[in-house]
Order: sequence, then C-alpha cells, then structure tokens
Amino acid sequence: MLDNPVSLSTQPEGYSEWLTDLKSRIHSAQQRATLAVNRELVLLYWQIGHDILSRQAQQGWGAKVIDRLAQDLRAAFPEMKGFSPRNLKYMRAFAEAWPDATFVQGVLAQLPWYHQLALLDKLHCTESRLWYASQAIEHNWSRSILVMQIETRLLERSGKAISNFDSNLPKPHSDLARESLKDPYRFDFLGLTVDAQEREIENALIKHVTDFLLELDAGFAFVGQQVLLDVGGDEFFIDLLFYHLKLRCYVVIELKAGKFKPEHLGQLSFYLTAVDAQLKHPQDSPTIGLLLCKSKNKVVAEYALRDNARPIGVAEYQLVESLPVEFQTSLPSIEQIERELASDDISRNGDEH
Repeated sequence: MLDNPVSLSTQPEGYSEWLTDLKSRIHSAQQRATLAVNRELVLLYWQIGHDILSRQAQQGWGAKVIDRLAQDLRAAFPEMKGFSPRNLKYMRAFAEAWPDATFVQGVLAQLPWYHQLALLDKLHCTESRLWYASQAIEHNWSRSILVMQIETRLLERSGKAISNFDSNLPKPHSDLARESLKDPYRFDFLGLTVDAQEREIENALIKHVTDFLLELDAGFAFVGQQVLLDVGGDEFFIDLLFYHLKLRCYVVIELKAGKFKPEHLGQLSFYLTAVDAQLKHPQDSPTIGLLLCKSKNKVVAEYALRDNARPIGVAEYQLVESLPVEFQTSLPSIEQIERELASDDISRNGDEH
C-alpha cells in the first residue's frame, strides 16, 4: 500500500512539467535507438555488398551466386527482411559506389537504407551523391524530399542567381548568401497558369508556404506578406518578407510577372533601406533582396547590379503545372512499389522475403 496515494483526477504540483520532460527524453531515446539500428543495418549491408564484390573478383563467382545467397540467407533468417536478390544487388552496388569503409561508417551510415537507394538510382556521379547526401543529413530530409530535390535539380540551381553579394557583403557572409539563392525557382505546387499575375503567385506561395519554404531551402523563416512600411507618412508594401536564420538578416522578396527591368532594382533597394532602418536589429546583418522575375537578360541584370550599393540577387521563377488529380491518385506510392517488389521476390523464390 502507498502511504500517500495520488488521485488520478488531480495532478501534484510540477507533474505536468515533469511529464513533458519525460516524454521528450523518451522520444529522444527512441530516435537514438532508431538511428543506431539504422546505422548497424547500413553497415551490415555495405559489408555484405563488399564481400560479394570481393569474392566475385577474387574467385570468379558469377551473378548466380546472389540468387543462391538470397535463398540461403532467407532460410537462415526468415524473420528478417532485406535479403531478396534485388536488395543484395543493391548492397553490391552500394559497396561499389562507396569503397571507403571509414567514410561509410562515419558519414553515410547516418542516412537510412532507402535514402541510399535513392542516391544510387537517381544519380550517377560520386560528387553529386556526396552533395545530396550531405544536404539530406544536414536538413534531415525524408526519402521523398530527397528524391524531389534530386529530380528538381537542386544542385544545378543552387548558388546560380545573379547577385552583387561579393561587392556588398563581407566574406564568408557573401558566399553563404550566394549559395542560399537559386536560379531558377520552381513553383510546381501552385496550380497556376504560366500567365499568372504577381498577386496570384504571391497568394499561392502563401497558401503553400511550407512548400515555398522547402523550395527556398533551409534557413528561411516566413515573416509576412504585403508587409507595411511607413516612410515619412507614405505607405509601402513588401511582397514577401523572410528572415534567414543562418545569415541572421531579413530577406525581402519582390515578384515581377514579366521580364527583368533595371528600374525594378530601385524599388527593391528602397525597401532594403527601409527594412534596415525600421526592422533590422543592431546585431543583424544587412538586409538582402531577391527579385524573382518571369525572365531576365543575364547581361542586363549584371550591369544593373554592378554599381548598386545594396546586396541583391536576381533569379527567374518557373511555373510548372502540377499533375492532374486523376494522375496523382493513380500513381503508386514508394511503399506500394516496395510491397510489389517484395511480393515478386516471394512468388519467384517460394519463401518469405
């Protein structure tokens, strides 16, 4: 018997805070356990793939050995998934793509196995795989986000906006600012026509702000739309205002539905001056501007930016129509594809995957 039983209808003082902390610790422990299991699995798969490569090279074993190995491993470990011929071939390809065991153990093992398969399937260059792997680790991308970033060619677009950051921002701040901007930006979540007007695009971006933040990339925090600036009694409205957590500065984004014109920079420069005067904290870095336009003449943009004293980037945007609803619903999910592959293996081999 407890000397002082606690009624379930009442909570002792401090219980809620303790419960919240306890939940957080349990969740963290679960995450660490999951990461540890994933790490061991990835390393095991690499070792199996490395063994297959070595024995095929040294002893001349043919491709048929993989089918035999799959059958024997599944017979020995019927409760374990992942020993299909298809997955064993992926293990071999994984070890072949990453021959350095130390690198796999120290870096790549941070990514789940199906992330590894996406890197193998979608990319054929070691440097590209390295870049996307590091981004996935840094930003904690899910597999679907990783695939989307690869398919929208994030690497090729990153750091490609025309800017004057090198002349208006100190290093390494200018390098980080440049790498934070892309060209072009792809707005394929809007459902708009290619002739959409600025306010339509702006409203759609806000409606899908989570997707927009993903396209902007990590570090951007949304502040507001049509943000009011009162300058000498006159009112001005910023299309979109963000704060960049790594750069520690405000980012003003202006949308232009047409082609870039040099006079667009005058308005944007004015907004940057006003934000620096009214919103910027003394510890913040100078406000950065990003002008998004339907198209641009690269040489004209470079000339217009050359003598501008404010840090500004100019990039294009592309409105990419989303898939029709009937196509979206008919496309199989990753999980469905994996289940189909697993069932194919079962039917071919007569035992469980």
